[in-house]
Amino acid sequence: MSPTGKNLHWAVDKWLAPTPAMPARVVRFCRSQMHRRCVCVEAVRPNGMLSIFFFRHDDGSWNVFPPAQARPAMVAWRNA
Repeated sequence: MSPTGKNLHWAVDKWLAPTPAMPARVVRFCRSQMHRRCVCVEAVRPNGMLSIFFFRHDDGSWNVFPPAQARPAMVAWRNA
């Protein structure tokens, strides 16, 4: 479980609110070359099918937005 408590089950419940009559299911699992994980979960809604991608962040939480990419940084050290 992630330190923030935002596991995949929590995220699916928040965004899709599945019920026994309208369950949600994982339809796609992806892992990129950068070891980023994402899953596509879909659920039947009264007005049609709803699909949402969830992305796993470095802290273990799952969100509907992808994690920020690490960018090059320059560091200056001052010797005194």
